[in-house]
Amino acid sequence: LCDILILLLAEVDEALRSFAEKVFASEVKDEAIRQEISPFDVEEVCPISRQEMRAHMMCQESSAATEKRKKRLLRMKTIALAVPVAHKSTAQLSTIDEVISASPLYQTVPDFQRVQITGDYASGVTVEDFEVVCRGLYRALCIREKYMEQSMQRFPRTPSQYLRTIEGEVWRASDTGPVFTPPMKDGQDPFEAGNLPEDLGYHVQMKDGVVYVYGDKAAAGRDEPKDLPYPSLERFVDDMNFLLALTAQGPVKTYSHRRLKFLSSKFQVHEMLNEMEEMKELKNNPHRDFYNCRKVDTHIHAAACMNQKHLLRFIKKSYRVDADRVVYDAKGKQLTLKQLFQQLNLHPYDLTVDSLDVHAGRQTFQRFDKFNDKYNPVGASELRDLYLKTENAIGGEYFATIIKEVGSDLEDAKYQHAEPRLSIYGRSAEEWHKLASWFNKHRVYSPNMKWMIQVPRI
Repeated sequence: LCDILILLLAEVDEALRSFAEKVFASEVKDEAIRQEISPFDVEEVCPISRQEMRAHMMCQESSAATEKRKKRLLRMKTIALAVPVAHKSTAQLSTIDEVISASPLYQTVPDFQRVQITGDYASGVTVEDFEVVCRGLYRALCIREKYMEQSMQRFPRTPSQYLRTIEGEVWRASDTGPVFTPPMKDGQDPFEAGNLPEDLGYHVQMKDGVVYVYGDKAAAGRDEPKDLPYPSLERFVDDMNFLLALTAQGPVKTYSHRRLKFLSSKFQVHEMLNEMEEMKELKNNPHRDFYNCRKVDTHIHAAACMNQKHLLRFIKKSYRVDADRVVYDAKGKQLTLKQLFQQLNLHPYDLTVDSLDVHAGRQTFQRFDKFNDKYNPVGASELRDLYLKTENAIGGEYFATIIKEVGSDLEDAKYQHAEPRLSIYGRSAEEWHKLASWFNKHRVYSPNMKWMIQVPRI
């Protein structure tokens, strides 16, 4: 009798759970929550609930085969996996790796409450889809590791250890990494060129979109490039096509979406349980709050590193000081700053932050054409060339002045740093020389700025 009751209760629980998932899926379809799911192209009706409903209907067909079918369906939905444990290596770590590999501070806080999830590993997708996803993500991580090592970047140690464990190899610390330039000391000239190395006579040549480095021009004539670790064009295209196909794959989207939601939920639970303890820790930490901890803004375009008010104030100041200065060359005709504004039917003192219109708002989302237009003050490309370009009739003087003012503000704030970027388009072999001349001529430097030179896809 007990066995019969347990079986009946199990069937009732299965039916209720299936019905609840069906109701939840139908509610989500019409709620605002659907907006969170739609970017990931998840089906409107939850695929897991459909599988559960199909399993429930099949179980109702024949009471004799109920237990057998339920076991088979359970195997299709969930699987018990032994998660590979990364083996530690006895390899000698570099100084930076030793700092990174030190025990994280959170493990030394005994007062935090932890959440542990036990039981079979259920990924929310079928075993077949789960295997497809794992193979794809494993290859994607290997591709990322390969290209980061070839570009002299440091790949994170933890995923690298797990990748070696999956391959059955012993992990060894990599000696590749970026070259760190120490900051300038007080009184040292950042534009000192006397310590630069001599020209070694290397020759660079591009073939099929790939840059090859030769020891000299004679080696280029013999087609004997340096044996440097760069990928071939065919290998790069194959890897890129794989990643594009992986991101468009249905099972990968579903699994990734569920995984991200799971991690987000775990963090929210941690926040709910340990919020007061973290707040107490913050308050007990001397001389540290949001305003005196170091903050770095990355991926900041140099043409957008200033705020709207700063740009507007500089335009008005330049007009007040340099109204009669020749600042623009319009097809051979030289114009002063006053004449340029008259040609645009504008007066700087009538400008406001709103009329300047250089703020990228919601209307620019997924619209790169509109986003680019926001770099034109008042929608005038002439003002962009004058104030936000390194090459113009005044040699990019205004642009350099604005950036140095931004750098001065960062230095006054002391704890704020930025990584502005400038573009090299590859249209001319002189671009690097002109950009370097602009830096040196106007002495564009700040210890709170680290520069990034980008090559846009255009």
